[in-house]
Amino acid sequence: MQTGVIEIDGERGVETFRALASDTRMRILRLLGSGDRNIVEIGAALGLAQPTVTKHMQVLEQVGLVVCEYMPGAQGMQKRCRLNAERLLISLGPEPSLDDCIEEVSMPVGLYTCARPVPTCGLANAERVIGFLDEPQSFYHPERASARLLWMADGVVEYMFPNTLPSSMQIVRLEYAAEVCAECPDYNNDYPSDITVWVNDVEVGTWTAPGDLGGKRGRLNPPWWSDHMTQFGMMKVWSVDASGSYVDGLAASSATIDQIGLEPHGPISVRIGVKSGARHVGGFNIFGREFGNYDQDPTIRLHYVPRAGASRCVRSGNNGSEPGFMEGEHR
Repeated sequence: MQTGVIEIDGERGVETFRALASDTRMRILRLLGSGDRNIVEIGAALGLAQPTVTKHMQVLEQVGLVVCEYMPGAQGMQKRCRLNAERLLISLGPEPSLDDCIEEVSMPVGLYTCARPVPTCGLANAERVIGFLDEPQSFYHPERASARLLWMADGVVEYMFPNTLPSSMQIVRLEYAAEVCAECPDYNNDYPSDITVWVNDVEVGTWTAPGDLGGKRGRLNPPWWSDHMTQFGMMKVWSVDASGSYVDGLAASSATIDQIGLEPHGPISVRIGVKSGARHVGGFNIFGREFGNYDQDPTIRLHYVPRAGASRCVRSGNNGSEPGFMEGEHR
């Protein structure tokens, strides 16, 4: 069982609280607190039918409270479930030490610098599918810049984010946030995929998506988007600081902020996809504005502090100065 802490902020809190507002789901969580169980064992222990257990587990998986994986059992593969963490930390406000010093950059889904898609794959904007479905060449279509949804059954996609901070500022934490889920034909809520993020070619963590999520219409999806297709993802946050790398606050790798090699004014490469040898090769969807449940493009946040001798933190464009430069600083 995991013994970590899941931090819940305002963006994710509502869905998490809804998941917890069920006596049945709370009973399931308490049961898993004593050890891993498969779906049949959970049903037997709580007197619940298997379809009922499956439905509740999907809700708990979608908000990251539990993790379910397929494992060999006495009668073939079985789905075993465990707690993702034993404690929840509710953040009602910003951290005072760093939140005055944050640079945030959002990147439209279609503005990738490199893509290696494997069908099923495609791109869509607010009006239509871009190019042709399941045709990797469509990822080079000029209209890709307008994409608000990207999907592939395997492969990776890479983005280059700008680092506009002046050299007098030291980055102490990097976060990458995106709404994502697995990818299969149409949708399948029970279709796990190991989705990995690399920053500057350094692996910072893998999250196992529970499935290609659908069955309930995404809040922002345009009217033309079919109900039979993928509908929404889960907002996930990969982060790196001096102590290591994390996914939603849970330790994911030993890579530190120093190891990812952030150079002043240098671009920051963020690659997301399914790595070679992954246990669950279930592809991924990336949602941007106008699709899914979160009106947000994939975003990086750079937490920073002044280096020795620098007077204060600045945001790009503050006080009408040139983006990324402090008042009085010269190039």
